[in-house]
Formats: sequence, C-alpha cells, structure tokens
Amino acid sequence: MQPLLIIGCGAVGRRVAALALAQGTSVCTFNRGEAPLAGVTHHAGNLDEPDTLHGLPTRGAGVIYLAPPPGGGHEDSRMRNFLASIAAADEPAKVVYISTSGVYGGGSEVVTEETEPDPQTARGKRRLHAERLLQAWGRERGVPVVVLRVTAIYAADRLPVTQLTTGQPVLLEEQCLPSNRIHADDLSRICLAALERGKDGAVFNVSDGSPSTMTAYFNAAADKLGLPRPRQVTMAEARQLMTPLMISYFSEGRIVDSNKMLKDLGITLLYPNLEAGLKG
Repeated sequence: MQPLLIIGCGAVGRRVAALALAQGTSVCTFNRGEAPLAGVTHHAGNLDEPDTLHGLPTRGAGVIYLAPPPGGGHEDSRMRNFLASIAAADEPAKVVYISTSGVYGGGSEVVTEETEPDPQTARGKRRLHAERLLQAWGRERGVPVVVLRVTAIYAADRLPVTQLTTGQPVLLEEQCLPSNRIHADDLSRICLAALERGKDGAVFNVSDGSPSTMTAYFNAAADKLGLPRPRQVTMAEARQLMTPLMISYFSEGRIVDSNKMLKDLGITLLYPNLEAGLKG
C-alpha cells in the first residue's frame, strides 16, 4: 500500500488521515502548524515559502492536496511552489486536488463535469488556475491527476457559528439561488476513493445531490445549535451589510450533478442530505 501525503491538513485532512491510518496506510501531513493527530509523520512548512518545501516525501506517494490558494489575484502561487519543489525522480504516484464547484461560475442551471468552467470570482479563477497548472504538470511529468470540484463543506465542527452568534443577516429565501453541500466525513471518504480509483485526467463533482439554498443551510445550522435564525434581507440590503465573500456565496447559484462521482468512485454517502448530516 502506497504512503499518503496530505498537503494542507486541516479539518478535512485530519479526517482523511484518520481513515487512512485505520486502513494501515503510512500517513505524512504538511501544514504550518503542529501534527494534526497522533500516528502521522508531520512536516511543518509554508506553501508561500518555497525553502520550507524541500524534502517532502512525495516519491511514490499518493498526494491529496487540500491547501487553499492565497487570498489575492487570479493565480495559485502555492500550487506552483509545491510542484516546483518536486525533483525529478521524486514524483508522486498520483495527485488528487480538492478544487471547488465555484469554477463553473453563477447561474441556476445544472452543471456536470462536461460543463465548461467559467469562474466569476477571483477565488474561482485561482482554483481553476491551480487545476490547469497541476494537470499540465502531471502530463509533463507522467503523474496521474484527479480533480474533485467540491461544493460547500459542512459538519458539526464546521457550522457558521460566528455568523450566527454575531447577528449577520442572510438573503431572503425567495431571492436565493440553489446551492450544494457535502458532509466532511463523506468528503474524506471520497478523497481516498479518488486516490484509489480515480483515473488520470478525471474530474468529479462532489455534492450530496440534495441542493437547497444558503439561507436554508443557515436556518438549519441555527436550529442545530439552538440559536435564533438569522434575519433575512433583500439583495440590495445585503450588498450594504454583507462582506464581498458572503455576497459571492449568495450570488453564485447552481445545481451540481454528482452522479459520476457516485458511479465511478463507488461511493455510497453516509449523509445524502443536510437533514441526515445534522442529526445527532
């Protein structure tokens, strides 16, 4: 069984690492802090500082790349730095990149993996840049690459507590576009399935297949946490009250078709909808 290297090991990475360790896989993690959990070999460094990337155990490893791009511009310099750090003969066995469904842009239509990417936000453009950078590098170096275009991630430890406890508003339900989610526990299983079964060049949409709206999500999260539901405002009011990032979340609607993921990766979701994911 090939070793696993997780780049950017936060809440999802910890779940992936725990699952892999339970399967008897040797796991290495990389982030700016301390080891995310016991049993892993940890490498501390910063993707913005290339000198800290030397010596990562990439050779023959399965890599799951979870690190987000930097905060500005339309390119992902962190992905570029990571790829540049991999010397000849130290190539991984495969790389799975966790991208975003935001590369498809806005609208309310159904998107599949055949839908042409058209990101409307800087963060979507950075993700698409990372996808293409990695795919081109993979072709040049003979490394299989799989891309997961992931929808909004939630779990008991990923609910919008700050937004709910500070009284931030949400958009009127009737003005919301459809949005999509995936539970962090399911995403961790999908990451490992993509590493094991995803074919070179494959792109998979990752969603639970049960779209709702951002406002419905915030209401469900408030109910789960025992907090008041947030007040709803019009889009005109939202543009005065919300951060640009929140506006972008409410403005970019789409229905993500994830049937290819379920079929090709052999996935049965633990949490096929928000209600199931918030139970307990």
